[in-house]
Amino acid sequence: MLLAKVVGTVVSTRKEPSMDGLRFMLVQPVDLNGKPTGPHVVAVDAVGSGIGEYILFATGSSARQTQMTDKRPCDAVIMAIVDNWEVRGEIKYHKGTEETKHRQTEWQGA
Repeated sequence: MLLAKVVGTVVSTRKEPSMDGLRFMLVQPVDLNGKPTGPHVVAVDAVGSGIGEYILFATGSSARQTQMTDKRPCDAVIMAIVDNWEVRGEIKYHKGTEETKHRQTEWQGA
């Protein structure tokens, strides 16, 4: 699983029929401090995430192991919305805190 932030949506009106009904989100992988790292990824949203939320996503064959993506040709899936994370005893992110709101505002300028 990889940590990322949802930064946008992707709309496709014409696609492989087995992908009908799936919601596509644009995610930006982040490091343990919440800073952007690596290229953006388009992922199927299996949990109802929203723009600005931190999430966990899987790629490759693991992306096809959720109930929503089983036997569908997807290479990335969002399978969890992150409430918080801690590194070596330090809380790096906690959903809904003022520090988080500051970090999100800071992030939008990046």
